[in-house]
Amino acid sequence: MKSTRRFFLQVSAGATGSLVLGGGIAQAQRPGRPAGPPILPSAFIQIAPTGMVTLTAKNPEMGQGIKTALPMIIADELDLDWKMVTVVQADLNEAKYGSQSAGGSRSTPNNWDLLRRVGAAGRLMLVTAAAEAWSVPVAELSTELGRVHHKASGRSVGYGELAATAATLPAPDLNKVKLKDPKDYKLIGKSLPIVDLPAMVSGKPIYSIDFKLPGMLYATFEKCPVFNGKAVSANLDEIKALPGIKTAFLVEGNGDVSSLASGVAIVASKWWYANEARKKLKVEWNEGPNATHSTAAYNAKAQELFAQKPAFSIRKDGDPEAALAAAAKTVDAKYTFPFISHAQLEPGNCTAKFENGKLELWAPSQTPGRGLQMASQALGLPPADITVHQLRTGGGFGRRLANDYLVEAAWIAKQLPGTPVKLLWNREDDMRHDFYRPGGYQHMRGGVDAAGKLVAWHDHFVSFGEGDKFVSSSNIAPGEFPAQFVPNFGVEATLIPTGVPTGPLRAPRSNSLAWVIHSFIDELAHAAGKDPVQFRLDLLGEPRVVGKGMEAYNAGRMRAVLESVAERSGWGKRKLPKGRGMGVGFHYSHSGYFAEVAEVSVDAQNRVKVHKVWAVGDVGSQIIHPSSAANQVEGAIIDGLSELMNQEITIAKGRTVQSNYHQHQAVRMKQAPPEIDVHFIKSDNPPTGLGEPPLPPLLPAVSNAIFAACGKRVRTLPLVKEGFRWA
Repeated sequence: MKSTRRFFLQVSAGATGSLVLGGGIAQAQRPGRPAGPPILPSAFIQIAPTGMVTLTAKNPEMGQGIKTALPMIIADELDLDWKMVTVVQADLNEAKYGSQSAGGSRSTPNNWDLLRRVGAAGRLMLVTAAAEAWSVPVAELSTELGRVHHKASGRSVGYGELAATAATLPAPDLNKVKLKDPKDYKLIGKSLPIVDLPAMVSGKPIYSIDFKLPGMLYATFEKCPVFNGKAVSANLDEIKALPGIKTAFLVEGNGDVSSLASGVAIVASKWWYANEARKKLKVEWNEGPNATHSTAAYNAKAQELFAQKPAFSIRKDGDPEAALAAAAKTVDAKYTFPFISHAQLEPGNCTAKFENGKLELWAPSQTPGRGLQMASQALGLPPADITVHQLRTGGGFGRRLANDYLVEAAWIAKQLPGTPVKLLWNREDDMRHDFYRPGGYQHMRGGVDAAGKLVAWHDHFVSFGEGDKFVSSSNIAPGEFPAQFVPNFGVEATLIPTGVPTGPLRAPRSNSLAWVIHSFIDELAHAAGKDPVQFRLDLLGEPRVVGKGMEAYNAGRMRAVLESVAERSGWGKRKLPKGRGMGVGFHYSHSGYFAEVAEVSVDAQNRVKVHKVWAVGDVGSQIIHPSSAANQVEGAIIDGLSELMNQEITIAKGRTVQSNYHQHQAVRMKQAPPEIDVHFIKSDNPPTGLGEPPLPPLLPAVSNAIFAACGKRVRTLPLVKEGFRWA
């Protein structure tokens, strides 16, 4: 994927005489920060005299399809012929484009209104240009497939012929432009060919790992196997004498593993040379205090803490202890879930060039703006002297919200001014120096009354942190379901100190909490003698919104997806053979409501087969790109199965034990469900994202189906620790 003069001339020629829109929309003001400059539509749209249109995709693309979906929003409001559209990836420029990040399933909701207005403003200017040329009222004109039509006279004109004139007109107020009625959408809701698809299926070099520059060198970076350890010395002279090696040096680091860890950098003419030389490294490490940490110690400490009074309260409604004492039936259960790795296919990498006091980066980051700031701080450079180019990412799942690989590449390149350097981690780097999904422990107690109604809930949540400060992504929110739905409800917590780096992983917190919550609800449903779906519907109650702000929970939307998935799966209406069962789970995550049912069989050797999964979601009024949306749901289900059965990160002597996929296994094709049924309910709510919300319900749905199939309740993950394996 090389930059070429030919490509530059093609883009420049296409932009000549293009429509440049003035006006703008004020950026949303972040709390405690001044509002940014207005966002100008000209940042997103260029219309060439030929009628070809170049649309800019502003956010990182990591497989979620946003490089296609966001331009589609503009194109539909602009009434474009998609065959005449070229999409280009924006470099980082948040003053020009607004926030540019991918995480939390926020790309769609953050840009839905903005990009519709950008497209509508462009359309209005083109129509106005045609109206003036023909001396007719704007109201008599219509648009379709990149042309303006005057039906009364039979005249029409292409956008390319109007672009130069339209660019001279006063810009409309983007906050007041008229948006399309959704019934008139022609692109939104269609599964158009995704951007980059031909290149992907033909193996073209489009990912960050493929990127090359003339004269580029390659780097590896050896970090201490114990988190936050420091390199004291190394056999650098011996390494420098090896074939292809250009240089090797110690990196002091800045004491922050999320920025720049201490280690040894090796730079070579080819990455193979650097990686081979690395095998001969002899480094003296100061391992520091984290060398005493282990999974075994964490597990023992959690059981010790369960026997003690919790350290602090997160939420208390009513009197959980009194309600448990008075309950007709109670359930007491302890759940354990492990640390896991993101394990994305493309390992950490970044290309950097430092020249004349300025830094240029080509990075696969989910948060390029944060990466720029971190590089600025680590290298002591003004942010204005750093350029970040966004490259397509081979998976992220939250790992690339961190930018350690970017800062490392920048630091190494600064030592070789004028020479581009590509840092490429190997798989072991990626897995052993991750920011892991935190493990945790939950002692659950619940009670139902004589009528089978859930009346008491208490959770002693043992997680990681110090005092009452959780490490990243290890907390539980006060409003986490079923808070606000149980009259006597309590969550208390105790934290275990850890030196293990943690961070968000797809559906952070929800990916583990949903498994515990809906497995335990299933236990309570069986204790109450109730159907698991009906028990959940009774718990949700009448359609209503409970809570406020970020913790507002729409019981009506959740009821709708639960009732739909029960109907689609034939819940309670099908007679299953012995050894086969169905399980259900639902969860509200990242503004999306999802319910899922799994049909599972378990044989006498505890071999598990998932035969089918039904998933129903409500992510608002529009599914912008249906095939990408279905792909996100299917991918989340497959991802969830991987987490459920095999994936676990363990720590021994402060080190990550697992190093590669053979120890942290993903589901294989033969183990995946042969059928996944995906359905969306369109509700009267703004569209939201799909990267996160389909994953959490899968884990309890399968766990509960295992219980229905064989009577064994799963309370520890991964399932292999409970004696299960794939059929």
